[in-house]
Amino acid sequence: MNEHISKISRKLKKYLDRDRYDHTMGVMYTAASLAMCHGTDIEQAMIAGLLHDCAKCIPSAKKIRMCDKYHLSVSEVELKNPSLLHAKLGAFIAAKKYHIEDREIINAIASHTTGKPEMTMLEKIIYIADYMEPGRKELPNMAVVRKLAYTDIDQCLYRILEDSLTYLASRNIPLDPMTEKTYQYYRQILKKEEEM
Repeated sequence: MNEHISKISRKLKKYLDRDRYDHTMGVMYTAASLAMCHGTDIEQAMIAGLLHDCAKCIPSAKKIRMCDKYHLSVSEVELKNPSLLHAKLGAFIAAKKYHIEDREIINAIASHTTGKPEMTMLEKIIYIADYMEPGRKELPNMAVVRKLAYTDIDQCLYRILEDSLTYLASRNIPLDPMTEKTYQYYRQILKKEEEM
């Protein structure tokens, strides 16, 4: 681990509980391995993986207050499920507190919970690494997801989105419209590829 990443890691450790820190390290290393596999910047992937949950342990009411203070928009769905705010708030904190100026890293942190149409490779990597890092409890289709992550990243992304939508619907958890949009976008992309 280089000095810059070590420094961020030491600072971050103070703000996360033990389980979240362990998860974060798992995401960082999984993101690095995916970056190697898909030929993208490894350090970028490690920093984005390290900081993706930097706002996760902030209590819900405080997340809402901070978004208000820093003029970050909060949707109806986010008000009902404030844990969704940790992505956009995390992107803001990564820039402000950890001095990350790389827009690609900031965007990957911001979109790691809902995804978005036309994701960059780094955004896909962080979204997927967060879902499948080795410490994650076994979710349905996890073995399939882990294999696809290294062989067909768009198919992997689609599979995670599909499973997430099924899970949220079965638990009656409010769905962020961006997750649905992302799912529909990648569904169309894969359909077009099949038709070629």
